[in-house]
Amino acid sequence: MTVRVAGHFGEWLQGRMGPSGPVALVTLACPALCAHATAGDESPDLDPFFAALGVAPVTACITLDMPLGAGAGASTATLVALARLAGYAGPPERLARACLATEGASDPLMFDAPDSLLWASREGRILDHLLPPPACEIVGGYWGSPVPTDPRNTDFDDISDLAAAWKTAVAAHDLVSCARVATESASRAARRDHAPDPMAALCADLGALGIVRAHTGSARGLVFAKGAAPPRAIAALTDAGLTGVLQFKTGVSP
Repeated sequence: MTVRVAGHFGEWLQGRMGPSGPVALVTLACPALCAHATAGDESPDLDPFFAALGVAPVTACITLDMPLGAGAGASTATLVALARLAGYAGPPERLARACLATEGASDPLMFDAPDSLLWASREGRILDHLLPPPACEIVGGYWGSPVPTDPRNTDFDDISDLAAAWKTAVAAHDLVSCARVATESASRAARRDHAPDPMAALCADLGALGIVRAHTGSARGLVFAKGAAPPRAIAALTDAGLTGVLQFKTGVSP
């Protein structure tokens, strides 16, 4: 038996809700990158995690489509896959608490529509229910070395204005506005980086609607309307130095 759990590809937006508010995000769902848990003879040292869920520990072999530290949800997707392999079928909120206790920070991958939540990643709770983003295509890859999430780090920009703009944009099913919000969130995160990336130049060159990124992690991407990514996009990102370049669909049609 194998359990497959989709990861994410950075965030549409991430930061603090007010100067001293919680770190919050809207994840960018990515069905192309998954954690796979297969019953096997490896024994993850996660007894407290399984105990918190009320299930017996399992032995499993884990394979990942994404690197660790990429901001693509490898650790959370692994825990969710292990929980489901162990037979957990309870509320996602309980699973979120168990993931948070194990990781210190968690993505909302245990929910059916993780990109329809404003999620407090250091608290494991939903701040707001949203509409999911409009259907689109992402072309992205990894820039530089992995950057594992430090759950103690709360040094993020205030994005309360972006969260409000995002809620309006998804309610209107307005991909152009969603991309604009994501680009501004990425820009605020980029000001804290010590390794500038080529995404702004690639966005202009390829005619993308905007930029997305892992706000902690190496994932970087461009947003296109469905079917609008130029054929040379993957080669352009590869030539610019990104690794693991891929193209995938996300969001929902009206």
